[in-house]
Amino acid sequence: MVEAKIGIIGGSGLYKMDALQDIQEVKISTPFGDPSDALIVGQLEGAKVAFLARHGRNHHLLPTELPFRANIHAMKQLGVKYIISASAVGSLKEEVKPLDMVIPDQFIDRTKNRRSTFFGEGLVAHIAFGDPVCPNLAEVLADAVKSLNLSEVDLHHGGTYLCMEGPAFSTKAESQLYRSWGATVIGMTNLPEAKLAREAEIAYATLALVTDYDCWHQDHDNVTVEMVIANLQRNATNAQKVIQASIRRLNANPPQSAAHSALKYAILTPLEQISETARKKLKLLIKKYL
Repeated sequence: MVEAKIGIIGGSGLYKMDALQDIQEVKISTPFGDPSDALIVGQLEGAKVAFLARHGRNHHLLPTELPFRANIHAMKQLGVKYIISASAVGSLKEEVKPLDMVIPDQFIDRTKNRRSTFFGEGLVAHIAFGDPVCPNLAEVLADAVKSLNLSEVDLHHGGTYLCMEGPAFSTKAESQLYRSWGATVIGMTNLPEAKLAREAEIAYATLALVTDYDCWHQDHDNVTVEMVIANLQRNATNAQKVIQASIRRLNANPPQSAAHSALKYAILTPLEQISETARKKLKLLIKKYL
C-alpha cells in the first residue's frame, strides 16, 4: 500500500486539493467499515499527502452519518502522523468575522449519537485529552497563515470549538448559551476526529474557516444561502493556500507531538487479558505495545 505521513481532511466546500500532483485514488477497508470516500494520495510541496473529503466528494453524508472511525483508521493504515482538518464553522464572537480563520486549542462536546472511540469489546483505554489539539502542529498552521498575508482574513490562534450534533443549526437560546460558555466557533464534526486521532497516536489540528455568524448575531437573519456558499468557496481557496504552506513546513521540519505516544499509559486491560476480537480489530493501533 502507498504511504503518506500527512493527512488532510477537507470539510464543507473543500472536496479536493487542486495542487496535488501524481495523484492516486486509494480505496481502503477498515475493521470499522469504509471511509467517507476513497483517499486521494499525491505529492504536495515535496511531501506525500493523503486527502479525504469528510462528507464524500459529493457531500452526501450528514455529520451524524460520518464514519469517523473508518476515516481515522484509514489514515493510520497509510502511515499518517499528522492530520490537518479543515472545517467550516459559525462564529460565536463578534470579533471572529466571516472569512476569518481560527485554530482552536479546545473543544466542547455537544454531540449525542457519535462513536468516538476505537476501544471496547475486551480492551479498555483512556487517553489523556486535556489538550485535545497538538500545539506544535497548530503552531505550524498559524505560521503558515501569517506568512501568506491574506488580506481578507484575520487569524485567531486559540479558542474553543463547540461540536454540536446537527444537522439542524442551533436555536437562539442554545447559541447564547454557548456564547456564555466562552466558545469561539461552532461546528458539527471535529471533536470525534480529534478524539480518534489521539487514540490512533496521530497529531491533529483544526483550521476552522468561518462562514457566518451563528444565529445569536443581530445580522443573522440577513444572511442568505448565496452569501454562505460564496464564503465557503472563498474559504476553500484560502484554506488550500494555508495547507500548502503548512505542508511545506511540516515536510522540512516535522514537529514532535505528545500524540505520537498517547497510548503508552492509556491501556488499562492487562495485555494478556485482551480478547482475541479486540486484539485483531485494534492490532494497527496497539501492536507496538503488545
